Amino acid sequence: MTDQPYQNEYPQGYDPRWQQAPQGYDDPYAAQQYTQQWQGQTWETQYQAPVTTAAETGYLPPQYGNQDPSWNQQVQQQEPLQAPAPASAPAPAPVPEESPATSGYGPATLSGNARITDAQRARLEGRSPIIEPGMQPAGLTALLGLLLSGTAAVGSYALLVPLVVLQAVTAAGWFRLNGMWPARQGIALAFLGALVADVALLAAGRENGPAAILGTLGVWVLLSLVLQLRSHADPDTRMYGLMATVASAALAIVAAGYLAADPDAVSVGAAAVAVAVLARALPLPTPASVVVSVLAAAGAGIAVGGMTGLGAKGALLGAGAAVCALIGHRVASYDYPSRFVHFTAGVALPLAAAAPAVYVMGRALSG
Repeated sequence: MTDQPYQNEYPQGYDPRWQQAPQGYDDPYAAQQYTQQWQGQTWETQYQAPVTTAAETGYLPPQYGNQDPSWNQQVQQQEPLQAPAPASAPAPAPVPEESPATSGYGPATLSGNARITDAQRARLEGRSPIIEPGMQPAGLTALLGLLLSGTAAVGSYALLVPLVVLQAVTAAGWFRLNGMWPARQGIALAFLGALVADVALLAAGRENGPAAILGTLGVWVLLSLVLQLRSHADPDTRMYGLMATVASAALAIVAAGYLAADPDAVSVGAAAVAVAVLARALPLPTPASVVVSVLAAAGAGIAVGGMTGLGAKGALLGAGAAVCALIGHRVASYDYPSRFVHFTAGVALPLAAAAPAVYVMGRALSG
């Protein structure tokens, strides 16, 4: 019986002698240099996938079984850039395209970054994040300032009415300016502190005004700290809420300085703030607008001072109150404020920031 060739005992193309390494080598890796290598054309050696970068692979269509390069080129032209959804999954609902002007977001990018708002994009491009309140909030500030100026000459209880409005708007506007809304507890706490300071001032009298204001402020800082420590929010949120609450309460309580100041100083200072804010809202370059505002406030101080006991000294008081008011106006204009910010913080901060100057300069000029 003749032996059959080894090709009949094994599958075609398989040589059992390849499984045996040459004799005399203990190291299995040393025998690899004598192993036969297949040099024929195979499916793997016939087609090699092109090397692509990470950015390119994010936009390539899926590769299919047919590895003909010309066929893959046709698939890339026909298939969409996104992988097809599984057959079992329902087709996603079409998303309506939003306009960047109405959505608040800029156009989508191809770099994979998250969409950013127009305000953030402007900040990244180096454009100014300042939007001034404008003429309408300035008109409300002027109206409130004139009410303070007029009621100060009547008496403390008459002055209390527009002052309470100022303190309420200050508390609400500061929280919204810091992006915290709604914040009913914080606003209520700050406004309550302002009312306590008003009552303490009316009870203690103007001569004890600093003690009433500083005492109320100290108690409210401690109260705000205790309330924030009982919060279950994360530490960063609690710290941010604590700072916003303390600042809002401080501004609302400091505004009570109008009750502690000399009535003539209140009349001059509040009228000067009203004129300064209106002048600041005029369509002028910023440096020129600031100069015009201070000069107009000084003129208003002279005019109102002539009606009171301050006389020409009202010019200095009016200019000082205007500088503080412009600082408050600048704070209310920062970081792309909303319309609500303009009609709360933009109205109240100029008057609230000017209260310490009215008290200190009024006592200095009257003495």
